[in-house]
Amino acid sequence: MTPGISSAWLAVREPEDARARSTALAEALASHVHEAPIIAHDLGSGTGSMMHWLAPMLPGPQSWHLHDRDAQLLQRAADAPRPFDHGGSVVSVSTRVGALDDLDPEDLRGASLITASALLDVLTEDELRAVVSHCVAGGAPVLFALTVTGDVAVTPADPLDDDLRAAFNAHQQRVHAGVHLLGPTALDRARALFDSAGWEVRAVDTPWRLGWHTPRLLSEWLAGWTDAAVEQRPQLRSAAADYRARRTAQARAGALSVDVHHQDLMAWPP
Repeated sequence: MTPGISSAWLAVREPEDARARSTALAEALASHVHEAPIIAHDLGSGTGSMMHWLAPMLPGPQSWHLHDRDAQLLQRAADAPRPFDHGGSVVSVSTRVGALDDLDPEDLRGASLITASALLDVLTEDELRAVVSHCVAGGAPVLFALTVTGDVAVTPADPLDDDLRAAFNAHQQRVHAGVHLLGPTALDRARALFDSAGWEVRAVDTPWRLGWHTPRLLSEWLAGWTDAAVEQRPQLRSAAADYRARRTAQARAGALSVDVHHQDLMAWPP
């Protein structure tokens, strides 16, 4: 997996994540969960954003088990106010520090559902195979939210858009610690692995829609997008700096909008 993600970035993106995720898939997931209590495992949970969004849509009682390699993010999740289930009862929360490489099928045994958000595209092929294998072994329905597709639509258009998009997508699939990250290919790979296991799969488009109403997230996204592109293709540095200045001026004038495309994927055993 890629280097750690800051709690500040997770906090900035959480409101738009919540707006973008598919409530239709959440409702479909709820229809596959029939026994109480609900035992949910959230992989790469960070500060618990997925739990806070999903728990109120599911019946109770609920017990959430948050898995992440970053102990500080998990501590923030543990210290935050607990969400309520659909019936108004507070859910219970436990945390487990560890890399997905160390996840064992026994860790997910007895799960009612397994979730993740903004995770698949930062995995390697081996990590994704392990995650899907553990999910299939557990037999619980899965909801993986907000996997990037690589498609970004910026309005108004700029001649440098395509070069930056291509460089950013290449950066997302770069070699890290000796292995390739999946980046925008992750969703298709996950779908293929669940298909091979004989599971049903459904995917829904869940784009971020950034603009004047999301000024801080738009600014943070623009900086991260251009920085990653330049890291991948240093020859873009000068042009990207001018681009960022143009786009920042447009954003401040309320004249810039960006659709950052993701998909949510639900998979369940037949």
